[in-house]
Amino acid sequence: MLRFAACAIIGLGAALLIAALLLSTYTSHRITKIPLDIDTTLIGDGTGTALDAASLSTEHLTVNQNVPLVSQQQISVESPANADVVTLQVGSSVRRTDKQKDSGLLLAIVDTVTLNRKTAMAVSDDTHAGGSVQKPRAFGDENPPTAIPLRHDGLAYRFPFHTEKKTYPYFDAIAQKPFDVNYDSQEDINGLTTYRFTQNIGYNADGRLASPIPYPSLYAGAEDAKVTASAAMWGVPGEPGEQVTMTRYYAAQRTFWVDPVTGTIVKETEHANHYFARDPLKPEMTLVDYKITSNEETVESQVNAARDERDRLALWSRVLPITFTAVGLIALIGGGVLAAFSLRTESALTDPGLDRGDQEFFGRSGLEEPVPGAEAETEKLPTQRPTPRDDVGPPGADSPDPAGDEPTEAGPADPKPPERE
Repeated sequence: MLRFAACAIIGLGAALLIAALLLSTYTSHRITKIPLDIDTTLIGDGTGTALDAASLSTEHLTVNQNVPLVSQQQISVESPANADVVTLQVGSSVRRTDKQKDSGLLLAIVDTVTLNRKTAMAVSDDTHAGGSVQKPRAFGDENPPTAIPLRHDGLAYRFPFHTEKKTYPYFDAIAQKPFDVNYDSQEDINGLTTYRFTQNIGYNADGRLASPIPYPSLYAGAEDAKVTASAAMWGVPGEPGEQVTMTRYYAAQRTFWVDPVTGTIVKETEHANHYFARDPLKPEMTLVDYKITSNEETVESQVNAARDERDRLALWSRVLPITFTAVGLIALIGGGVLAAFSLRTESALTDPGLDRGDQEFFGRSGLEEPVPGAEAETEKLPTQRPTPRDDVGPPGADSPDPAGDEPTEAGPADPKPPERE
């Protein structure tokens, strides 16, 4: 039974060591993937300059300054989503909080993208767009939304696991193409160490307009990319009735604070500018120019999500492998000791003499001198007969009878030896 127990313990130790090796080399790489259960709402708030939608029905467009704004980003998982890819549907909007319902909506877009779960890169090629955007609908339009295929490239809404301090391509759904996002610095956000990345679209590093993007319309006729109105409506110099055509441009600056372990964006600041102009570097009519930052609730929620992911990764890549390795080594050592003990026990039970000599289990060691008396064989002494008494009593006196008072029978007289001639 001791031998069987020793074999079982050694087998358990070997299994634990193999499991630790697999967890650290195979399993940890398979769990560093974007989760399939993402369902979150990210809120940001700020202020900006925005066109008053009510002025569209007047003779002159009106722009309001320092209006309160809020952005909302609803992220959920759609099909296809499997072991290799995940599809995110992201509905983004920017609205004025001083206006009610649809009158306060300034921007809205629904973007869908399929990402590689490990690299966070969009999965697309010449035959598969890898994403789509919903065609804008007019207020009150009850028809189902129409998805327009749109090729996505680069990162989108996440960074890869084990994010590096380098430049990544990051897709912009409004500009409909990726732009570089550059590592800037390392900062602490709510106790979490993050990497700070910055992205410039149409702006230079100093925050000045450099190469704004002509707005890529989602309408077939590009109705919202070029608009013609009177000079009076635009509020530009010239004859009031003169028709002036302006082009819509877009530029943006974004800052991301990313958890480098999980790639989760824990905080984001966005400065975006949508405007109409005849010269791209000289805005003439602002549609919306805002700066919005993730609010505290969103930051706290994203930090907690990143920490949960970190704990899950640490459990499978460090905690369990280290624990299994330690327990496995202890089991191997304990099994080896038990196996040696079982062999000695078996030999002692088979032939006790084999266990004598200069080794014992828990007693003397071979270095101790054996006690001669204890090791020597006992000599058997012969039984000593009683010695006859030499003293004889006086004549006529009875000889003492050692057996008692009973007389003893006299034996026959010894024959007389013959005489020699």
